[in-house]
Amino acid sequence: MSHNIPAAPAFGVPLPIVAAPEVLAFLARRRSASALSLRAPGPSAAELNDLLALAARVPDHGKLAPWRFIVLGGDAKAAFAARLERLAAGRPDAVKLIAKLGKLKAPPVGVTVISRTVEGEIPEWEQLMSAGAVCTTLTYAATAMGYGANWITDWYAYDAEARAALGLATGERVAGFVLIGTTAEPPQERVRPDAAALTSFWGA
Repeated sequence: MSHNIPAAPAFGVPLPIVAAPEVLAFLARRRSASALSLRAPGPSAAELNDLLALAARVPDHGKLAPWRFIVLGGDAKAAFAARLERLAAGRPDAVKLIAKLGKLKAPPVGVTVISRTVEGEIPEWEQLMSAGAVCTTLTYAATAMGYGANWITDWYAYDAEARAALGLATGERVAGFVLIGTTAEPPQERVRPDAAALTSFWGA
């Protein structure tokens, strides 16, 4: 695939706010793809670098970058999934846990977004939301690049032994696994919330 992603601007360069109707059109039709439908090819190394750079442009109060990435791909992803299978096999609900690994196994590329709180004046809640914004932006960017993408968490995002297998440090958490690949079939629209019913105007 060919993508015209501009180089990151130099620090301090003015960035005028301009209307982008194509972005609004994209958001109006954006749809996550089923993780189980994602196949090779996934993004190339250069494309993945672009996606991570775009994801890192999220709002980040204090400029702390309270998150990092762990890329899962190829043989390494297969080895990680196999390790999780061995871990799940010893649990009472092994069949259920192993079945849930299908979403991790199918896509060619997974990016684990790790949330890490930086001590200081910025509230932990704001740092956690920044990590969530990374997951959202990465999912949107991959879709805009023409790939299917799905942001998931599952038991292995919260299990202490699974997090240790992933290499997380004390205090780090999985904000999400963003799974990326080529869709075997186009996703269908689903029921959406009624934004008007969820909106109130203070003082009205």
